[in-house]
Amino acid sequence: MKPNLFNSRLLFTVISISLGISSASADSISDSYLPLFQPLPKEAPSADNELTEAKVNLGRMLYYETRISKNGQMSCNSCHMLDKYGQDNLPFSPGHEGKLGGRSSPSVYNAALHVAQFWDGRAPTVEEQAKGPVLNPVEMGMPSADFVVEVLSSIPGYVEAFKAAFPGDASPVNYENFGKAVGAFERKLVTPSRWDEYLRGQKAALTAAELKGYETFAKAGCATCHNGPAMGGAMYQKLGLAKEWPNLKDQGRFEATKQESDKHFFKVSSLRNVSETGPYLHDGSVKSLETMVKMMGEYQLGKALSDEETASIVTFLKSLKGEIPQAYISKPKLPESGPQTPKA
Repeated sequence: MKPNLFNSRLLFTVISISLGISSASADSISDSYLPLFQPLPKEAPSADNELTEAKVNLGRMLYYETRISKNGQMSCNSCHMLDKYGQDNLPFSPGHEGKLGGRSSPSVYNAALHVAQFWDGRAPTVEEQAKGPVLNPVEMGMPSADFVVEVLSSIPGYVEAFKAAFPGDASPVNYENFGKAVGAFERKLVTPSRWDEYLRGQKAALTAAELKGYETFAKAGCATCHNGPAMGGAMYQKLGLAKEWPNLKDQGRFEATKQESDKHFFKVSSLRNVSETGPYLHDGSVKSLETMVKMMGEYQLGKALSDEETASIVTFLKSLKGEIPQAYISKPKLPESGPQTPKA
Protein backbone atom coordinates (compact mmCIF):
# COMPACT_ATOMS: atom_id res chain seq x y z
CA MET A 1 0.00 0.00 0.00
CA LYS A 2 1.48 3.35 -1.01
CA PRO A 3 0.84 6.74 0.65
CA ASN A 4 -2.02 8.67 -0.87
CA LEU A 5 -1.07 11.62 -3.06
CA PHE A 6 -3.00 14.79 -3.72
CA ASN A 7 -5.01 14.89 -6.90
CA SER A 8 -5.63 18.24 -8.55
CA ARG A 9 -9.10 18.56 -7.10
CA LEU A 10 -7.88 18.00 -3.57
CA LEU A 11 -4.99 20.43 -4.04
CA PHE A 12 -7.48 23.06 -5.19
CA THR A 13 -9.55 22.35 -2.11
CA VAL A 14 -6.59 22.80 0.23
CA ILE A 15 -5.66 26.07 -1.46
CA SER A 16 -9.25 27.25 -1.21
CA ILE A 17 -9.35 26.46 2.50
CA SER A 18 -6.11 28.36 3.12
CA LEU A 19 -7.60 31.37 1.33
CA GLY A 20 -10.66 31.33 3.56
CA ILE A 21 -13.44 29.91 1.42
CA SER A 22 -16.92 30.59 2.76
CA SER A 23 -18.71 28.18 5.11
CA ALA A 24 -21.44 27.80 2.50
CA SER A 25 -19.03 25.57 0.57
CA ALA A 26 -18.45 23.19 3.48
CA ASP A 27 -20.31 20.28 1.87
CA SER A 28 -18.41 20.49 -1.40
CA ILE A 29 -15.09 20.75 0.44
CA SER A 30 -15.69 17.68 2.56
CA ASP A 31 -17.13 15.77 -0.40
CA SER A 32 -13.96 16.48 -2.36
CA TYR A 33 -12.02 14.50 0.25
CA LEU A 34 -14.19 11.38 0.01
CA PRO A 35 -12.09 9.78 -2.76
CA LEU A 36 -9.27 9.57 -0.21
CA PHE A 37 -11.23 7.04 1.85
CA GLN A 38 -12.33 3.49 1.16
CA PRO A 39 -14.54 1.13 3.18
CA LEU A 40 -12.80 -1.60 5.11
CA PRO A 41 -12.45 -4.84 3.16
CA LYS A 42 -13.53 -8.10 4.79
CA GLU A 43 -9.87 -9.11 5.11
CA ALA A 44 -6.40 -7.98 4.09
CA PRO A 45 -5.19 -10.64 1.62
CA SER A 46 -1.55 -11.43 0.96
CA ALA A 47 -0.01 -12.75 -2.23
CA ASP A 48 2.57 -14.56 -0.08
CA ASN A 49 0.29 -16.02 2.57
CA GLU A 50 -2.93 -17.73 1.51
CA LEU A 51 -5.63 -17.37 4.15
CA THR A 52 -6.76 -20.96 4.53
CA GLU A 53 -9.04 -22.07 7.34
CA ALA A 54 -6.40 -24.40 8.78
CA LYS A 55 -3.80 -21.64 8.80
CA VAL A 56 -6.15 -19.11 10.39
CA ASN A 57 -7.19 -21.62 13.06
CA LEU A 58 -3.54 -22.32 13.89
CA GLY A 59 -2.81 -18.59 14.02
CA ARG A 60 -5.67 -18.07 16.44
CA MET A 61 -4.25 -20.73 18.79
CA LEU A 62 -0.75 -19.28 18.57
CA TYR A 63 -2.07 -15.77 19.27
CA TYR A 64 -3.35 -16.96 22.65
CA GLU A 65 -0.42 -19.32 23.37
CA THR A 66 1.56 -18.51 26.55
CA ARG A 67 4.07 -21.37 26.31
CA ILE A 68 6.05 -19.36 23.75
CA SER A 69 7.05 -16.82 26.41
CA LYS A 70 9.90 -17.20 28.88
CA ASN A 71 7.67 -17.08 31.96
CA GLY A 72 4.96 -19.20 30.35
CA GLN A 73 2.36 -16.52 31.08
CA MET A 74 2.45 -14.10 28.13
CA SER A 75 0.86 -14.34 24.71
CA CYS A 76 0.24 -11.92 21.84
CA ASN A 77 -3.09 -11.21 23.52
CA SER A 78 -1.37 -10.02 26.71
CA CYS A 79 -0.47 -6.67 25.13
CA HIS A 80 -2.85 -6.72 22.15
CA MET A 81 -6.09 -7.70 23.85
CA LEU A 82 -8.66 -8.61 21.25
CA ASP A 83 -11.60 -7.88 23.54
CA LYS A 84 -10.19 -4.38 24.18
CA TYR A 85 -9.84 -3.28 20.58
CA GLY A 86 -6.45 -4.89 20.15
CA GLN A 87 -4.35 -3.15 22.80
CA ASP A 88 -4.10 -2.77 26.59
CA ASN A 89 -4.81 0.94 27.23
CA LEU A 90 -1.39 1.36 28.88
CA PRO A 91 1.33 3.87 27.91
CA PHE A 92 3.86 0.99 27.92
CA SER A 93 3.19 -2.72 28.25
CA PRO A 94 4.96 -4.90 30.83
CA GLY A 95 6.99 -7.84 29.56
CA HIS A 96 7.76 -11.26 31.01
CA GLU A 97 9.77 -9.79 33.91
CA GLY A 98 7.45 -6.84 34.45
CA LYS A 99 9.81 -4.43 32.68
CA LEU A 100 8.11 -1.90 30.44
CA GLY A 101 8.59 -1.70 26.69
CA GLY A 102 9.89 1.44 25.03
CA ARG A 103 6.81 2.26 22.95
CA SER A 104 3.07 1.95 23.32
CA SER A 105 1.49 -1.24 21.96
CA PRO A 106 -0.64 -0.32 18.91
CA SER A 107 -3.86 -2.09 18.02
CA VAL A 108 -3.74 -5.22 15.86
CA TYR A 109 -7.19 -4.54 14.44
CA ASN A 110 -7.00 -3.41 10.81
CA ALA A 111 -3.18 -3.35 11.12
CA ALA A 112 -2.67 -5.69 8.17
CA LEU A 113 -3.90 -2.84 5.96
CA HIS A 114 -1.00 -0.60 7.01
CA VAL A 115 2.04 0.17 4.87
CA ALA A 116 4.24 -1.51 7.50
CA GLN A 117 4.21 -2.59 11.15
CA PHE A 118 5.54 -1.07 14.39
CA TRP A 119 5.72 2.67 14.99
CA ASP A 120 8.94 2.89 12.96
CA GLY A 121 7.82 0.54 10.19
CA ARG A 122 10.68 -1.90 10.73
CA ALA A 123 8.53 -4.92 9.84
CA PRO A 124 6.96 -4.87 6.37
CA THR A 125 4.06 -7.22 7.17
CA VAL A 126 2.04 -8.61 10.06
CA GLU A 127 3.76 -11.95 9.41
CA GLU A 128 7.16 -10.40 10.13
CA GLN A 129 5.83 -8.37 13.04
CA ALA A 130 4.43 -11.47 14.74
CA LYS A 131 7.90 -12.96 15.05
CA GLY A 132 9.42 -9.96 16.83
CA PRO A 133 7.84 -9.75 20.32
CA VAL A 134 8.36 -13.48 21.03
CA LEU A 135 12.14 -13.03 20.84
CA ASN A 136 12.29 -9.52 22.32
CA PRO A 137 14.18 -9.78 25.64
CA VAL A 138 11.86 -7.28 27.34
CA GLU A 139 8.60 -8.60 25.91
CA MET A 140 8.16 -12.38 25.71
CA GLY A 141 11.83 -13.16 26.18
CA MET A 142 12.29 -16.45 24.32
CA PRO A 143 16.03 -17.13 23.72
CA SER A 144 15.83 -18.02 20.02
CA ALA A 145 13.56 -18.92 17.13
CA ASP A 146 14.91 -22.47 17.26
CA PHE A 147 13.84 -22.77 20.88
CA VAL A 148 10.31 -21.60 20.04
CA VAL A 149 10.16 -24.28 17.34
CA GLU A 150 11.44 -26.85 19.86
CA VAL A 151 8.64 -25.93 22.26
CA LEU A 152 5.94 -26.13 19.59
CA SER A 153 7.35 -29.38 18.22
CA SER A 154 7.07 -30.93 21.67
CA ILE A 155 3.29 -30.39 21.71
CA PRO A 156 1.56 -33.07 19.57
CA GLY A 157 -1.50 -30.94 18.88
CA TYR A 158 0.63 -28.21 17.33
CA VAL A 159 2.56 -30.68 15.20
CA GLU A 160 -0.73 -31.82 13.70
CA ALA A 161 -2.04 -28.25 13.33
CA PHE A 162 1.10 -27.12 11.49
CA LYS A 163 0.85 -30.13 9.17
CA ALA A 164 -2.75 -29.21 8.34
CA ALA A 165 -1.91 -25.53 7.80
CA PHE A 166 1.22 -26.15 5.68
CA PRO A 167 0.57 -29.48 3.93
CA GLY A 168 3.29 -28.98 1.32
CA ASP A 169 6.14 -28.47 3.81
CA ALA A 170 8.44 -31.35 4.70
CA SER A 171 9.07 -29.75 8.12
CA PRO A 172 6.02 -27.55 8.71
CA VAL A 173 6.82 -26.60 12.33
CA ASN A 174 9.23 -23.71 11.75
CA TYR A 175 9.44 -20.08 12.79
CA GLU A 176 8.60 -18.72 9.35
CA ASN A 177 5.36 -20.66 9.40
CA PHE A 178 4.68 -19.44 12.93
CA GLY A 179 4.69 -15.89 11.56
CA LYS A 180 2.54 -16.85 8.59
CA ALA A 181 -0.09 -18.50 10.79
CA VAL A 182 -0.38 -15.59 13.19
CA GLY A 183 -0.37 -13.19 10.25
CA ALA A 184 -3.18 -15.10 8.54
CA PHE A 185 -5.29 -14.79 11.67
CA GLU A 186 -4.55 -11.06 11.99
CA ARG A 187 -5.42 -10.38 8.35
CA LYS A 188 -9.06 -11.02 9.19
CA LEU A 189 -9.09 -8.74 12.26
CA VAL A 190 -11.17 -5.92 10.77
CA THR A 191 -13.73 -3.73 12.51
CA PRO A 192 -16.23 -2.12 10.12
CA SER A 193 -18.25 0.79 11.47
CA ARG A 194 -21.04 3.13 10.40
CA TRP A 195 -18.40 5.16 8.54
CA ASP A 196 -18.06 2.25 6.11
CA GLU A 197 -21.80 2.22 5.56
CA TYR A 198 -21.63 5.95 4.78
CA LEU A 199 -18.78 5.41 2.30
CA ARG A 200 -20.85 2.73 0.59
CA GLY A 201 -23.62 5.25 -0.03
CA GLN A 202 -25.85 4.96 3.03
CA LYS A 203 -25.89 8.65 3.84
CA ALA A 204 -28.17 8.16 6.85
CA ALA A 205 -25.51 5.99 8.54
CA LEU A 206 -24.00 9.07 10.21
CA THR A 207 -25.86 11.59 12.34
CA ALA A 208 -25.95 15.27 11.48
CA ALA A 209 -23.43 15.96 14.26
CA GLU A 210 -21.09 13.27 12.95
CA LEU A 211 -21.34 14.65 9.42
CA LYS A 212 -20.51 18.11 10.72
CA GLY A 213 -17.58 16.56 12.54
CA TYR A 214 -16.38 14.95 9.33
CA GLU A 215 -16.59 18.32 7.55
CA THR A 216 -14.56 19.91 10.35
CA PHE A 217 -12.06 17.04 10.17
CA ALA A 218 -11.72 17.43 6.40
CA LYS A 219 -11.47 21.22 6.35
CA ALA A 220 -8.86 21.22 9.12
CA GLY A 221 -6.58 19.08 6.94
CA CYS A 222 -6.65 15.89 9.04
CA ALA A 223 -7.45 13.80 5.97
CA THR A 224 -4.09 14.66 4.45
CA CYS A 225 -2.52 11.90 6.56
CA HIS A 226 -5.48 10.01 8.00
CA ASN A 227 -7.05 8.46 4.93
CA GLY A 228 -7.49 5.15 3.15
CA PRO A 229 -9.49 2.22 4.52
CA ALA A 230 -7.66 2.30 7.88
CA MET A 231 -7.97 6.09 8.22
CA GLY A 232 -4.19 6.18 8.57
CA GLY A 233 -1.35 3.70 8.56
CA ALA A 234 -0.51 4.37 4.91
CA MET A 235 2.44 6.74 5.32
CA TYR A 236 5.07 8.12 7.67
CA GLN A 237 4.95 11.66 8.96
CA LYS A 238 7.15 13.85 11.10
CA LEU A 239 5.82 14.41 14.60
CA GLY A 240 5.95 18.17 14.92
CA LEU A 241 5.54 18.95 11.23
CA ALA A 242 4.28 22.51 11.68
CA LYS A 243 5.71 23.22 15.14
CA GLU A 244 8.36 21.42 17.18
CA TRP A 245 6.76 18.70 19.30
CA PRO A 246 7.41 19.29 23.01
CA ASN A 247 9.88 16.99 24.82
CA LEU A 248 10.24 14.60 21.90
CA LYS A 249 13.08 12.17 22.63
CA ASP A 250 12.19 9.16 20.50
CA GLN A 251 13.99 9.29 17.14
CA GLY A 252 11.17 7.40 15.46
CA ARG A 253 11.85 5.76 12.09
CA PHE A 254 15.50 6.86 12.27
CA GLU A 255 16.11 4.06 14.76
CA ALA A 256 15.18 1.54 12.07
CA THR A 257 16.73 3.17 8.99
CA LYS A 258 19.57 5.30 10.46
CA GLN A 259 18.77 7.95 7.87
CA GLU A 260 18.86 11.52 9.15
CA SER A 261 15.79 12.40 7.08
CA ASP A 262 13.75 9.90 9.11
CA LYS A 263 14.36 11.50 12.50
CA HIS A 264 11.11 11.98 14.43
CA PHE A 265 9.08 10.33 11.66
CA PHE A 266 6.51 7.77 12.77
CA LYS A 267 3.93 5.70 10.97
CA VAL A 268 0.68 7.68 10.92
CA SER A 269 -1.74 6.12 13.39
CA SER A 270 -4.99 4.59 12.23
CA LEU A 271 -8.06 6.41 13.52
CA ARG A 272 -10.15 3.24 13.47
CA ASN A 273 -11.53 2.67 17.01
CA VAL A 274 -9.49 5.67 18.19
CA SER A 275 -12.04 6.48 20.89
CA GLU A 276 -11.20 3.12 22.50
CA THR A 277 -7.43 2.93 22.08
CA GLY A 278 -5.95 5.64 24.29
CA PRO A 279 -3.57 6.73 25.63
CA TYR A 280 -2.16 8.11 22.41
CA LEU A 281 1.14 8.45 20.54
CA HIS A 282 4.19 6.20 20.51
CA ASP A 283 4.81 6.95 24.19
CA GLY A 284 1.22 6.96 25.42
CA SER A 285 1.77 10.47 26.73
CA VAL A 286 -1.63 11.91 25.76
CA LYS A 287 -4.56 10.57 27.76
CA SER A 288 -7.60 12.25 26.22
CA LEU A 289 -8.79 12.22 22.63
CA GLU A 290 -9.75 15.89 22.85
CA THR A 291 -6.20 16.83 23.86
CA MET A 292 -4.79 14.67 21.08
CA VAL A 293 -6.95 16.38 18.46
CA LYS A 294 -5.95 19.84 19.67
CA MET A 295 -2.26 18.93 19.68
CA MET A 296 -2.51 17.49 16.18
CA GLY A 297 -4.05 20.75 15.05
CA GLU A 298 -1.34 22.84 16.68
CA TYR A 299 1.80 20.83 15.99
CA GLN A 300 0.93 19.03 12.76
CA LEU A 301 -1.33 21.48 10.98
CA GLY A 302 -0.32 24.78 12.53
CA LYS A 303 -3.90 25.52 13.52
CA ALA A 304 -5.44 26.46 16.85
CA LEU A 305 -8.62 24.39 16.88
CA SER A 306 -11.40 25.85 19.01
CA ASP A 307 -13.15 23.83 21.68
CA GLU A 308 -16.17 23.64 19.39
CA GLU A 309 -14.12 22.39 16.43
CA THR A 310 -12.33 19.87 18.63
CA ALA A 311 -15.57 18.51 20.04
CA SER A 312 -17.01 18.25 16.54
CA ILE A 313 -14.02 16.28 15.25
CA VAL A 314 -14.17 13.96 18.26
CA THR A 315 -17.85 13.34 17.53
CA PHE A 316 -16.89 12.19 14.04
CA LEU A 317 -14.00 10.07 15.31
CA LYS A 318 -16.34 8.18 17.59
CA SER A 319 -18.25 7.00 14.52
CA LEU A 320 -15.10 5.08 13.54
CA LYS A 321 -15.61 2.70 16.45
CA GLY A 322 -16.31 -0.63 14.83
CA GLU A 323 -17.64 -3.98 15.90
CA ILE A 324 -15.32 -6.52 17.50
CA PRO A 325 -15.78 -9.89 15.74
CA GLN A 326 -16.57 -11.81 18.92
CA ALA A 327 -16.96 -15.25 17.36
CA TYR A 328 -13.77 -14.90 15.34
CA ILE A 329 -11.62 -13.86 18.32
CA SER A 330 -13.02 -16.41 20.76
CA LYS A 331 -10.13 -18.14 22.54
CA PRO A 332 -9.81 -21.69 21.23
CA LYS A 333 -8.91 -24.79 23.20
CA LEU A 334 -5.12 -24.98 23.05
CA PRO A 335 -3.25 -28.25 22.54
CA GLU A 336 -2.10 -30.03 25.68
CA SER A 337 1.60 -30.03 26.53
CA GLY A 338 3.75 -33.02 25.71
CA PRO A 339 5.42 -35.02 28.47
CA GLN A 340 8.65 -32.97 28.29
CA THR A 341 7.82 -29.46 27.06
CA PRO A 342 11.07 -27.42 27.13
CA LYS A 343 11.29 -24.50 29.55
CA ALA A 344 13.16 -21.30 28.69
